[in-house]
Order: sequence, then structure tokens, then C-alpha cells
Amino acid sequence: MNEELNPDVQNAPDVLESPVAVEAEAEMPNYSEMSLAELSQLFEEFAASEDRMKKSKEADAIKAAFYKRLARERSAVMGEDAAEVIVPEDNEEAAEENVPEDVNAQPQAGESSDDLNPFAVLENGFKAIYARYKKERAEYNRRQEAEREENLARKQAVIDDLKALVENQEDLGTAFPAFRELQARWRAVGPVPVQNFRNINDTYQFYVEQFYDKVQINRDLRDLDFKKNLEAKEEFCQMAEKLSENENVVDAFKELQKLHEQWKEFGPVAKEYRDMIWDRFKAATYVINKKYQAYFEAQKEKQGENLAAKTALCERVEAIAEKADISGSNEWNALSKAIEEIQKEWKTIGFASRKENQKIYDRFRAACDKFFERKREFYVQFKDSMNSNLEKKMAIIEEAESLKDSTEWKKTTDRLINLQNQWKEIGAVPRKKSEMLWKRFRAACDAFFAERDKHSSENSYSANLKAKKALIEEINAYVPTEEMPESEARRAFAERWQAIGFVPFKEKDKIQAAYNEAMKAKFGSSSRGGRQASRGGNPVRSEKDRLIAKYNKLQQDIDTYENNIGFFAMSKNSQPLIQQMQERIEAAKAELKDLENQIHTLEETEE
Repeated sequence: MNEELNPDVQNAPDVLESPVAVEAEAEMPNYSEMSLAELSQLFEEFAASEDRMKKSKEADAIKAAFYKRLARERSAVMGEDAAEVIVPEDNEEAAEENVPEDVNAQPQAGESSDDLNPFAVLENGFKAIYARYKKERAEYNRRQEAEREENLARKQAVIDDLKALVENQEDLGTAFPAFRELQARWRAVGPVPVQNFRNINDTYQFYVEQFYDKVQINRDLRDLDFKKNLEAKEEFCQMAEKLSENENVVDAFKELQKLHEQWKEFGPVAKEYRDMIWDRFKAATYVINKKYQAYFEAQKEKQGENLAAKTALCERVEAIAEKADISGSNEWNALSKAIEEIQKEWKTIGFASRKENQKIYDRFRAACDKFFERKREFYVQFKDSMNSNLEKKMAIIEEAESLKDSTEWKKTTDRLINLQNQWKEIGAVPRKKSEMLWKRFRAACDAFFAERDKHSSENSYSANLKAKKALIEEINAYVPTEEMPESEARRAFAERWQAIGFVPFKEKDKIQAAYNEAMKAKFGSSSRGGRQASRGGNPVRSEKDRLIAKYNKLQQDIDTYENNIGFFAMSKNSQPLIQQMQERIEAAKAELKDLENQIHTLEETEE
């Protein structure tokens, strides 16, 4: 249809093609960051909203986000291939087929419990809601399409009547009222199918102009019609000018589209006002369009800044995810906190462009997933290591417990010290069992050392004194025989004397003198102190050698006590034990000093 017939059509301003779509792009939430439960709840609320039928794109966006999230989480838990996200077909038949009979059903005979795993339950629940919505929307669309087809037929009937009115101009008195009635009928009809809108509207405008051009109506009636049209279009201009002051440019632009549609439904104004009224309406339209364009340019710039900021965050997470030689759980936890802070910062940044937003989110999610997958693998290995350490420490505990009643003091002491050193070299065990294991091991060690210390006390010295007195009596009573000649008896008495431990300090000189006197009386002066060589060329240790051996033994005991202090320091409430070890060290050092004096005295006697 020739648009030159109507200057209102010829001078129509340019508008953006789909304001509703642009609005949805600008305001639609980022569903990709929501959980499956949140998406299901959101869609359930959406499906219950009054304007749900006008937001099909929002429904499709929620569905796509749900299935992407479902594929990603199912892959993470079940190890499935999630490289390709499959979203069910968006049609009525597929939606109806996907409705589960009972999303709470239990497995039937021959079914696996995997069929009703948590992901299947979530998916079936979502499918049920979405299928009901799709069925409802399909019915709504069918009604809308039928209504538009009906509206198209009604508008075509108005055009047919208008065409007949234009072609039959016999009664001028009734022509104009009939024309007014046709205009009212036209405006009362709702929307028609999109593909028919332009053609049906242009055809209507053509016959309207034909009516004005060909019907010789009364000037007063024509002027009255021009006046009414002018008043209506002036009101449209006022509404457009008011919209140009609206801060919400998206809403203003949307309302402007409605004004343009209404503008086209009114006839022309007087020629002298046509350019003026159109220029006024076009000026208001221009202001709104410029603001709308500027708004989206600003949005585009802001989205570019958001993309740059999110790219920087991706690079930070990727650097952490690629970090090599992470030393242990403390560093893993520190890096986890760093990523959690980055995730919080991510949420403060707005959307990138629709084209880039999902890509940058997928990149960020992939970097986070890579890090936490590495962390999970570390803790799997760490758990295996702790279990191995647990087995090693249990073996040490069992050996320590088997030794706690031993009376082989020197041998067992050395072995327990060795076990303590092994314990310190073994790594961590599960935290819940660490303290229990330590207490059990320490109890075994303490039991042995406490018993050993009892045998090293003054009571033990008294027993040693009795043993030495008894030995002296044996020496005094000895009579040489063929079975026990003097050389062998001398050696045997000397070895038995050396094997007996310390005696009370105040008795040591007296008992030593009695021993020397007895040995001298039986075996001569060469037997003093057991220094004479015996059978096999092996010398019997002298008193000086015995003191030196005792000195070395005390030095080893001091090393043991000092080692125990380091060992006990790993435990809570160990201060009393540490104090006890320190007291033993001081006592041993004092005894070392006394032994040094005794050794020096013997050396002076030998000279």
C-alpha cells in the first residue's frame, strides 16, 4: 500500500524493532548462578504469576539454566559426560510426554534405585511444573491465535464496509455517521496476527483517505472530524512529551510504541495542522528514542566494564587453580578462602552483555571447579595417608604396650626411645583419633618408665647392698676345689660383683673396702678391685671401669630424659611430666659429678 497517501504514515519515526525483547535482556536475572532447588522454586512461582503467558522467554531461560545446572552437578557427582547439555524439546507433545505419573513413586520391580536418585527427583519435579505450564501456554497461544484470526476477519469486514461506503456516496447525510461507526468498530477490534498487521492497517488507512478525498461531505462535518482528530493527537503529543521526562527509559519507550499504534487509528487533521502536530509528536518521539539509545549505550559500556572485571577475577582463580606444590591442608584452606572471597566479589559485579555473560560465567565456574576438584583429590590422598599413619601408630602402640611390663630396663628403654622417635616422624592421623592414640601410647611408655624408676630407687640400692654383703660372705667362705680353681673363682666373683648395681652412697666405700679385703685374703693383692685378667685373656673390669661404665649410662639416661621432654611437649597438660623429667636430669647430673670425683680418687690411688 502506498504510504504517501497519509503523511502520518509517511513520516512515522524510527523505533527499535523489539522493545519487549530488549527489556527482557536488560532486566532478566542471571539464572546460571542459581541452584537447582532455587530454579525449581522460581519456576513454580513464575507458573503461578498472572502475567506468565506474556513471559515465554523468561520461562525458556529458566528451563535452559535448570538443565545446564543439572548436567553439571550430575557430572560432578556421578561422573557422567556433561560436555553437551541436552534440554528437552520445547513443544507441547514433548512436554506432555515428560509429565511423570508420580514424582514421589518408589522403585517398582526391575527398577534400580538410581532411577529415583536426587537428580531424577528434581528433574521430574521440574518437568511436571514445566509441562503444566507448557500445556497451559499452548492452550493460551491457541486461543490468542484464534482471537487474532477472528480480529483479522472483523477488521477485514470493517475494511469491506468502508470500501463499500467509499464506492457508494449517494447519501451524504448518512455517509459520515456510518464512517464514524466504522472507525469505532475498527478501534474496538484487538490485535491481529503479526504477519497481517501491516497490510491490514495500511489497507484501512488507504480507504480512510479515500473516504475523505472522494466523499463530498459537509465542510462543517469534515472540520468537526478534523478537530476531533487534532484534539486526540494533541493529547498523544502531551502523553509522549510527558513520557520523555520519565526516568525509566525502557518503560517510556514501551509506552511510546502503544501511542504510535493509537496514533495510526485516528484520521487526518486539517492540512494547516498536519505538519505542526506531526512534528510535535515526532520531536517527543526523538527525545525518548535518544534517551533509550543512550541508556543502552551506557548499559553496553557498563557491561564491557563488568566483563573486564569478571575476566580479571577469572584470571585470579585460574592462577590459584593452576598453582603447583601446594604444601598441605593449611595452604589448601587458605586458597579456598581466597576463592570464596573472589566469588563474593563476583556477585557484586553486574552482568556482561547477553552474548558474553554466559561464556564468562562458564569460564569462572570451570576455574573454581578445577580448584575444588584438585582440593578434593588432595584430601582423598590425605585421608589415605592419615589412614596409613593410623596403622603405623597403632603398630607402635601395640609394641609399646607389649613392652610396658618388661624388666629388661636398658634394652626396653632404648626400644621405647626408638619408638618415640618413630612416632614423631609419622605424619598426621584423623583428628578425632589423634588425642586418643597419643594418650594410649604415652600411657604404655609411662607405665614402663615408672616401673623402671621404682627399681632404680633407694630400695633397689639397699637390695644391691645386701647382695654384695652376701657375695663377700661367699668369698670369705670359698675353698678351692678341682671344679672351681682359684683363677676361675676369682673371675666369677669379680663378674658377679660388677653385675650388682649401686648401693646407698654412705655405704659404698665401706662395702667396697670389705670386698677388696676379702678378695685379697683369698686370692692375693693382684685381685684388688677385680682388675686381674682371667680365663680366655678377657680382663675383669676394675672398679674404675665400672664407674666409667656407670658414668656413661647416666649420660645416656640424661639424653633419654631430654628426649622425653620434647616428646611430652606435644601433649596437652604435660607440664607435670616435663617437670619430673627435669628433676631427674638434675639428679643425674649431680650423680655424674660424684662419679667424676670417685674416678679421680681411684686414678690418684693407682698412681
